[in-house]
Amino acid sequence: MEENKLSIQNEISNEEIKNLIYTIRGKQVMLDSDVAMLYHYETKKVNQAVKRNIDRFPERFCFQLTEEEFLNLRSQIVTLNKNNVNGSFGINSLKSQFATLNENIGRGKHRKYLPYVFTEQGIAMLSGILKSEVAVQVSIKIMDAFVDMRKFININKSLFEKVITIENKMDKKFIEHDKKFDIIFDQLQFEENIKQRIFFQGQIYDAYSLIIDIIKKANKKILIIDNYVDDSILKMLAKKKNNVEVVILTSDKTNIQNIDIQKFNKEYPILKVAKTNKFHDRFIVIDNKKMYHLGDSIKDLGKKCFGINKIEDKSIIEKIINLK
Repeated sequence: MEENKLSIQNEISNEEIKNLIYTIRGKQVMLDSDVAMLYHYETKKVNQAVKRNIDRFPERFCFQLTEEEFLNLRSQIVTLNKNNVNGSFGINSLKSQFATLNENIGRGKHRKYLPYVFTEQGIAMLSGILKSEVAVQVSIKIMDAFVDMRKFININKSLFEKVITIENKMDKKFIEHDKKFDIIFDQLQFEENIKQRIFFQGQIYDAYSLIIDIIKKANKKILIIDNYVDDSILKMLAKKKNNVEVVILTSDKTNIQNIDIQKFNKEYPILKVAKTNKFHDRFIVIDNKKMYHLGDSIKDLGKKCFGINKIEDKSIIEKIINLK
């Protein structure tokens, strides 16, 4: 079937259009074939219109993908579709935006030339050149979708940075692409899971499991601030990675005995316990970078309703660390 026979629903949704927006070279763009489909044009006619008016399309409006960019896009599409089949999407909306993919894997697969992509400005310019009623109407929806995408990226900027950091670590370990993709989003789900949590009375195991997950994330050091810890914290700390240093700041009311510390250090070094009266609330600091505020003592997790919040402000983390 020729491309000019392609059609879309008259009421295409904003979400459907957003799924056609990819991130390439740090820009949000749409493939020429997608733009043509939305405008009810053939792809070659869209590109011909651009070439006839090439002075109106600088690179910030429109550019051609390199072979590497095109192959990378296709490989990511394959990955997303495999995960979709297996039902392992995790965070659906984030996967569609981070991977910047489209559900239609076949589109452009057998093209003779590498595709062109259009930025938001390029699409606005294109709709004026084509001068069709459909192009004008659809371009308004496309502009709205680009605006929503920018809002999404600004709101989730920290998540994008985490993706890049995690992916770089995965590259160093030479993990194959499909597994790397799942690992990235598993870690993102963990980060979102502990950003802010409320546990109700009786959720003892859930609260305990979350603290264990936080402890396992430490690579170098764990700082625990809790005036009422007892030896139950030692059972949790036994789950930490090898050679991760642990410092517990507590009050004179703590029930941890020196003999408990000595026995723990023989098997899971290094644990240090110090007394202080500078703190009222409870905190866990991981690798001097991430800090969690606990609304209840660790020994009482789940006995009453309480919350766990991640502290994002790095200056506050530094003040807490230096206050000890």
